[in-house]
Amino acid sequence: MILLLIGVSGCMMGPNFQKPVVNTPVEFNYEMVKTDTVLNLRWWELFQDPQLVSLIDTALKNNKNVLIAASRVEEARLVAGYTKSDQWPSIAYTGKASRMDLNLIENDDPSNSYSAMGNINWEIDFWGKYRRATESARNDLLGSQYAQRVVQVSLISEIANTYFLLLNFNAKLEISKHTLNTRQEGLKIMNSKFEHGTIPEIDVNQAEIQEAIAASAVPTFIRAIAQTEHALGILLGQNPGSMDSIGKLGDEQAPEIPAGIPSELLERRPDVMQAEYVLAAQNARIGVAQAMRFPSISLTGSLGMASGDLSSFLSSPAWSLAGGITGPIFNFGKNKRRVEIEKQRTEQALLNYENIVLQSLREVEDALVEIQTLEQELQAVLRQKKAAENAVILSRERYHEGVTSYLEVLDSDRSQFNADLAAAETYQKYLNSHVKLYKALGGGWISPEK
Repeated sequence: MILLLIGVSGCMMGPNFQKPVVNTPVEFNYEMVKTDTVLNLRWWELFQDPQLVSLIDTALKNNKNVLIAASRVEEARLVAGYTKSDQWPSIAYTGKASRMDLNLIENDDPSNSYSAMGNINWEIDFWGKYRRATESARNDLLGSQYAQRVVQVSLISEIANTYFLLLNFNAKLEISKHTLNTRQEGLKIMNSKFEHGTIPEIDVNQAEIQEAIAASAVPTFIRAIAQTEHALGILLGQNPGSMDSIGKLGDEQAPEIPAGIPSELLERRPDVMQAEYVLAAQNARIGVAQAMRFPSISLTGSLGMASGDLSSFLSSPAWSLAGGITGPIFNFGKNKRRVEIEKQRTEQALLNYENIVLQSLREVEDALVEIQTLEQELQAVLRQKKAAENAVILSRERYHEGVTSYLEVLDSDRSQFNADLAAAETYQKYLNSHVKLYKALGGGWISPEK
């Protein structure tokens, strides 16, 4: 009978998981490289910045969110093992010694009782309730592993973006300091000329305005640098503080654009894979809920010794074997609704999966168009910067020769200052757009398997 029950228990309630089919475009609209390439798992090394590589390696070891994600993976592994143990018999033991007197009136001698039993209890997984629960826990484990990768990929991207932002602020600080020194020297000359009566006071006032603008920019970028360094320190899992040394914006090399097709994106991105396993785990819970509508079949047995006298205890074997069945009859639709609840949750998980796929396609398209347009914008800004530098030189020569007013010099100087700042910011955005693309394509998985 037991072997028959075990054999029949191969069936499981609930639907088997089917991987969702999502229609994806053949190619991305703004993709500039149409042939597929292998996405570099350590793409940040392609920027050829050793400091960036060092920061990311440190963050992956010490960042608190990464450590929390690793702990959640271990928790899910333990839960999977805990859940699987419900499929097998539980073995326990009991021991008891008692002394009693049931007839106090006749004043008989009290009686003794001794027992030691080994017990086994097994609920036959006839409907697959525990196997579906184990399936769900196993998919939760796989989902947690991909969730850990999501945290890692996001951290890597945030480190790179913050680092490039820091380089941008440092570049703008140097531009502001250089501009301030130039304007301070120019202001001294203007004051000297005004004292000798060769220029009007308004020229001095205009020079003072531009000097003050540059002077106010310096503390602004000092503050931005400090706050960005503090944010970077937290990402590294360290106390917020300043960095001893920092590279220069422009020393990095923008990597080549990785290529791929949308269908492969679904296997590259860890958040898509996480959503798939979350869906699979939830799908298995339907089977658990359906199995709970049917009777539970259990076997219990015990074997041991029982006696009223310790001297004959070892020669008094005792055993028992029993089978039982329990099941619901009428509970006002509670079990039926439990199944419907799990079905609705599965539908929600499916919609969430589809939404993440759509978002991933959008993020790739956005990143591709950002790279394409920012490259064009950067070239235009660099041309503007070069022209502004030449205009400053020419306007100063024209002013010293008396051909033009000092207003032209100030206007040229202001244009150069703005063009230099714009060039630094645009280049930082250009680098960040590459980071965004690699993240959108699912690059940067860090795990023992990878």
